[in-house]
Amino acid sequence: MTIRSLTLGLAAALALGGCKPQAPAEDIAPATPAPAATGTAHEFSADITAADFSELVRTLASDEFEGRAPGSPGGEKTVEYIRAQFERVGLQPGNNGSWFQDVPMIETTADPATVMTITAGGKEHALTFGPDMVVGTRTGEAEVKVDASELVFVGYGIDAPERNWNDYAGIDVTGKTVVMFVNDPGFRSDDPELFDGKRMTYYGRWTYKFEEAARKGAAAAIIIHDTEGASYGWDVVQNSWSGAQFDLKPADDPAPRLPAQGWITGEHARSILADAGQDLDALREAAGKPGFKPVPLDARMSLQLKSTTAEKSSRNVVGILPGSETPDEAVVYMAHWDHLGKTEDGRIYNGAIDNATGVAGIIEVAGRMAADNPRPKRSLVFLAVTLEESGLLGSQYYVAHPAVPLVDTVAVINLDAMPVIGPARNVTVTGMGNSELEDILAEVVKPDNRTLALESSPEAGFFFRSDHFNFAKAGVPALYAKGGNDLIDGGVEAGNAALAEYNRVAYHKPDDTWREDWNLEGVVQDLQMLYQVGTRVANEGQWPNWYEGNPFRAAREKMMEGR
Repeated sequence: MTIRSLTLGLAAALALGGCKPQAPAEDIAPATPAPAATGTAHEFSADITAADFSELVRTLASDEFEGRAPGSPGGEKTVEYIRAQFERVGLQPGNNGSWFQDVPMIETTADPATVMTITAGGKEHALTFGPDMVVGTRTGEAEVKVDASELVFVGYGIDAPERNWNDYAGIDVTGKTVVMFVNDPGFRSDDPELFDGKRMTYYGRWTYKFEEAARKGAAAAIIIHDTEGASYGWDVVQNSWSGAQFDLKPADDPAPRLPAQGWITGEHARSILADAGQDLDALREAAGKPGFKPVPLDARMSLQLKSTTAEKSSRNVVGILPGSETPDEAVVYMAHWDHLGKTEDGRIYNGAIDNATGVAGIIEVAGRMAADNPRPKRSLVFLAVTLEESGLLGSQYYVAHPAVPLVDTVAVINLDAMPVIGPARNVTVTGMGNSELEDILAEVVKPDNRTLALESSPEAGFFFRSDHFNFAKAGVPALYAKGGNDLIDGGVEAGNAALAEYNRVAYHKPDDTWREDWNLEGVVQDLQMLYQVGTRVANEGQWPNWYEGNPFRAAREKMMEGR
């Protein structure tokens, strides 16, 4: 998931197995190591089965694949394995006769010896990379210098005219360093009308904040971390921003880019602000009120960021099951295949749940659909994208260069971090209330007496943290749904405990590994559910739309005007 998406049920896929609260991480027995991917024999079924799903995840999350980093040998093994599975289940090459879509990228690795120096109120703070701050550049340059740049506190870093909100009002930040909070003003407010209340908007995402700072001409941008606002701890930030970082080439993403962008721990931010004559809590309170004005700080930031850079490419994998009656129209199933790779000291981030489970899921659904007789009327595209962990870049590239034109793409179904903790009474719909795909989903799960539920922590903004979001921005209706937190065995308490434990022990950590003792009954139920949703859309001829009032509806209707 980027620092990415794990909604409560499906992301509650506890990598340590079971759904009861666990002992501290140091007291937990190591996860069962995944056997090597090659030389193993498994007889796959055309049905969706727990055994097939487990075998696919086991292989993708094995050490042989080295954490599936884009541009690495493990990444290449991954795309070739996915291609082989697509071919095995009966798909055809889906990108103009090719199984692959090349995604040109720039690999940038910041020097871990980098020090960020902030002088506040005459006192110097030397922040080290990792424990104190993380920083990187999107420019592709080997060296970036920021020399005594003035710091400006810009609240939540939001300019939203439709909400009558501008944290940059009345100030020119060209060449300056902007400092801001993560999330958006509604998060800590008791006012459900302020932004979307506790439910994060896109303005709360760190990706937006850096994009907006670049549009304003800032030299650098720093986000103040807090665990509640980000929905993850500092260790996730540190792990995600260490090592090689990837970006699309400027020609494929011509939007402005910051010379330097990064995060700082809340503890260091509080100390620096105090030396600059400001109080962090008071600034947070002010930033959450309409009419906030940016605050110039008695502080300056200097940075000499050296990075190793290389132009590389990664690959999306595209398979298609041609429709029997209207093959030009397509439903897309998607999942990201990439994860964090391997560190210099040999630690492997296998990413079993995040997101070998999603890739295994689309392969299982593809096999089930390919076995249908007659074939679905519309085409089914199965898309395994790269560079999700780097900011949803593989899906961004695909949306700009789609194998099936977006005007002919009826819907997108996204699989990310599937649950391995048993069946649930509810289905988590991330960003529920978005599109008519939810009406179809509700009909599908009704016979099983399952109910639809919004993710339990909408303030985390999961809808904006997985690859379907790029399709949504372009107007294509998207569904991101999976097993919920009300488990058949243990109820909501067990489901919430599993999610909390996964986030604490395994999310973006080496402990996200395959386990033989996972309870996959819920995964099978969820994959059958998503199979049925796609089958209905493929066969019944409807064009699901976004609900009235949804911000993505206008893009869809404009797209469809010329159809």
